Amino acid sequence: MSGHSKWSTIKRKKGAADAKRGKIFTKIIKEIIIAAKEGGPDSDSNARLRLAIQNAKGANMPKDNIERAIKKATGADATSYIETTFEGYAPGGIGVFIECLTDNNNRTVAAIRSAFNKYGGNLGTNGSLSFLFDRKGIFNLKNEGLSLEDLELEMIEAGAQSIDVDGDTVTITCAKEDFGSVNRKLGELGLETEEAGLKRIPNDLKKLDVDSAKKVMRFIEILEDDDDIQFVYHNLEMTDELAAALD
Repeated sequence: MSGHSKWSTIKRKKGAADAKRGKIFTKIIKEIIIAAKEGGPDSDSNARLRLAIQNAKGANMPKDNIERAIKKATGADATSYIETTFEGYAPGGIGVFIECLTDNNNRTVAAIRSAFNKYGGNLGTNGSLSFLFDRKGIFNLKNEGLSLEDLELEMIEAGAQSIDVDGDTVTITCAKEDFGSVNRKLGELGLETEEAGLKRIPNDLKKLDVDSAKKVMRFIEILEDDDDIQFVYHNLEMTDELAAALD
């Protein structure tokens, strides 16, 4: 789990440093809209919407924004989003998996293809990188007054595979199939997550020299700045030297 720990640490640091609140809200609102359109506006009976609202609260999104997004999803003029994914290689042979929510697939395809071409990457076919990533449940909690020993016992019983502590953040990882049971257990314990969801975790990390790795990270930042892109996953190994260079 050391590889995932470094990966998640850098993701959090980069997110805190680079992502603007408006960008984060835009991505969460899209998820709320598509969840409400698919399963209805009642979060009690719509697990996907319930999770989206949970993540919105974790990002400190105002309640009014959440309610407006739900109303927008159920209105006659609601935007229809398409869920789509892209896979390819960044410079240096780093695997990249991209998850999108878009209302214009042609625009999204063109933007992603342009980014790969500009930075010397290779856009591949769907499924070509499936061997590089495992889909797992990831829960991030604030480490505030938690009894980690008690939490670990409860989480293992619910199906958690590991618990990583990094400063004031606790990351719980579980198999995709156990996501629901771990989420329910956290709810029973009265613990709110900052972010929770099914994430693609690299199982084979690749190390590059710092200069090459910084170019890859710049490419990933360009992708993450695109409003059509929800998540970007990669298998670049985050060394201490790279972490220092990115700070």
